[in-house]
Amino acid sequence: MWRNYLTVGFRALAKNRTYAFINIFGLAIGLAACLMILLYVRYEHSYEEWMPEADQVFQIQTKQRNPQTGELVELQAVAGPVGVSLQKDFPQIETVSRAQFADLVLVEGNETRMVPMFLADEPFFEIIGVEFIHGDAKTALSGADSLVLSRSQAEAFFGTPDVLGRTVTQAYQGERRDLKITGIFEDLPKNSHMNFTAIAKANPDIGDCWGCINGYVYGKLRAGADIAAINDQLGEWERRNVPSDGPGGQSESTDWRLTPIKDVHLGSAQRAAPRPGNDRESIATFSIIALLILGMACINFTNLATARAGQRAREVALRKVLGARRGQLIAQFLAESLIIAALAMVLALALAELALPFLSAFLDADLAVDYLDGRGVLLPILAAVAIVGLAGGLYPAFYLSRFQPAAVLKANRSSSDAQGSGWLRNGLVIAQFAVSIGLIACTAIVYSQTLYAQNNDAGYRRQGLLQIANVNWQQAERVYETLKTEIGRVNGVTAVGGTQIVPATPQVRRTAVTVDGGLPVEIGAYSVDPGFFPAAGTELLAGRVLSDDQARDDGRPPLDAEGNQTQEGADQIRERGLNVVINRATLAQLGFETPAAAVGKTVRMGDIPATIVGVIADTRFRSIREPVEALMFYHGGSPFHLLVRFENADGGEVRERIGEVWKTLVTDVPYEADFAEDEVAALYDAERARAQTFAGFALLAVIIACLGLFGLAAYTAERRTKEIGIRKVLGARAADIVRLLTWQFSKPVLVANLIAWPAAWWLMRDWLNGFDARIDLTPVPFVVAGLLALAIAVATIASHALRVARANPIHALRYE
Repeated sequence: MWRNYLTVGFRALAKNRTYAFINIFGLAIGLAACLMILLYVRYEHSYEEWMPEADQVFQIQTKQRNPQTGELVELQAVAGPVGVSLQKDFPQIETVSRAQFADLVLVEGNETRMVPMFLADEPFFEIIGVEFIHGDAKTALSGADSLVLSRSQAEAFFGTPDVLGRTVTQAYQGERRDLKITGIFEDLPKNSHMNFTAIAKANPDIGDCWGCINGYVYGKLRAGADIAAINDQLGEWERRNVPSDGPGGQSESTDWRLTPIKDVHLGSAQRAAPRPGNDRESIATFSIIALLILGMACINFTNLATARAGQRAREVALRKVLGARRGQLIAQFLAESLIIAALAMVLALALAELALPFLSAFLDADLAVDYLDGRGVLLPILAAVAIVGLAGGLYPAFYLSRFQPAAVLKANRSSSDAQGSGWLRNGLVIAQFAVSIGLIACTAIVYSQTLYAQNNDAGYRRQGLLQIANVNWQQAERVYETLKTEIGRVNGVTAVGGTQIVPATPQVRRTAVTVDGGLPVEIGAYSVDPGFFPAAGTELLAGRVLSDDQARDDGRPPLDAEGNQTQEGADQIRERGLNVVINRATLAQLGFETPAAAVGKTVRMGDIPATIVGVIADTRFRSIREPVEALMFYHGGSPFHLLVRFENADGGEVRERIGEVWKTLVTDVPYEADFAEDEVAALYDAERARAQTFAGFALLAVIIACLGLFGLAAYTAERRTKEIGIRKVLGARAADIVRLLTWQFSKPVLVANLIAWPAAWWLMRDWLNGFDARIDLTPVPFVVAGLLALAIAVATIASHALRVARANPIHALRYE
């Protein structure tokens, strides 16, 4: 019996090649999209699964809420003492380790290279179970000069990973010291939130300040311990252990939580993360869209099957006359549906295999189709074939099997249309185009917001701005003033300034600021020198900016004869105070109504009196998703970067000339310089990727919808062949016939707008609310999406309708 069903099914497909192509190709596109999204979703949820005992490993994270604005900042970094204190109070915690992200300058011959690394405590490898290929993980960080490299880093230096016991030279503060390689580990996979390639022993004296968020703390629970139970008790632990506000203390608005290591990548603490994570909402959105596309392909199957029902009415009637039961007919049509689903899945797997390398490169992920391993997709593939086959074929099977033999044979009908089937098909076409129009509108809005984010007024001039890193490293800091002077002499350079904050910075430095003894307010406090303001191109609203001519503008402690800071020098600054500049966003935080009202007022920055001498316009150095940061600029600590303003010169040439100056003055630190425009554009890579992904999904949705529409138009025109012939004999022109058929199928597309527009508006409004500054949600993208979908639908129908309309009416009148 089943052999007969399969034979009939293959013959039906071979007889109707257009129908078979539309269904199989459309389903294949939907299945391929679902398969690739399934692999991507699995990949995003697989972060840190490579780690042994990952279920027991956690990261301690910081939550800071601004009491004035309610803004919540979540950080993966924490204060150094947190981990040790938690381990002391909670016996469920087996061990903890601090890890401070840093860059290590290693010397190789006459070349230097900057290596991303962690400075970690000795138990680090007991927690983060990387695979050692040389050395012992338990003792790798036991010595003060220990250095552990990844396989790729070792091969980059020595050409082989077998380098245990060899030494490399570290350059620091103009001096060099040897580090001994005590271990080599396998490269971290891409599905990890960490990105270090080297680990050195951390200085045990750093990170003892509760108010200093300067590193990461990882820990490991004992078997059977529960993270949620510990988190529930952290409030009481804070009251027992955390110092109150004051020097070295911590604000009451700061809390901590233990986060399972597997949840870090998709968690909410992404600011200043070692490697940017993702969010669960995006993953869920892509999954839903993939399912919608697959649903559209199933709609094509249902629509075309019911449209072709008339052609199979006589077949069903004869089978029933010959004794076939309805259940047997249902089984036959379901078998045909499963054949189509299986053939489509084979094609989908081929498409997925071809597309995965490009998708992996686009998403910077390791995606692969594995069929039989622990995370294999063979069972999901078989389940998808069964579900899609049944979902697409169930209604047509019941619909076709209900024809009554007497009615069909008595009327000698070769075509019939059951009551209500036309309404069903129209409804399904409306659903298809509603999805297509919605995706097109969403694509336009996401793309527009991305462009807006890259080009909005950030309070400084991005064009003609070069930012140079590594300025606070070793020899670079020692020749800082000379370096600035020489860079300022480069042709085209108009301003040079040192700063701890630059466009697209992940750096977060906050200080408690109080006004007239009130409650402390967390303000972003960054050291800059007077050259920062003309280099950045900030707008002055009131007062003045910092100047080299004002002694109190310089908050750097005096140095001793050997060039080192002393406690006496720091005490002098604390007693004397210093001048600062703030941005407009800081006014409300400190209680000032206007920029002019703030100028001349003295606040306390920690325990140092700070006089506000100027107010500049709001400056947005971070993503447009985040609120404009309240900033305070002072001339104090070491700069991290140089900002270089150039005018009327080629940026590439300016960068090269500055590089020559750098290499002449700074021999131990690599030269790294990027254009601010490029750095800001990189901030929105995720939004740009999302826009491109939406565009890809929208294209797939339109293709599937048009395939179904083309098939429906073909069968409708075939069913109305005699009608079209009579209309032409009575004087109808080809244009009239085309207009008739086009209007019939355009109506569902127009109605689809009534569903797509409100749904897309609601989704995009919610998405745009995630940005601090955003475009206006106007009707333009929705109208354009609707017109574009209508134009594509009309072009699809008109091409077939024109061919039918031009046919000789004599053939139409002889039809049947």
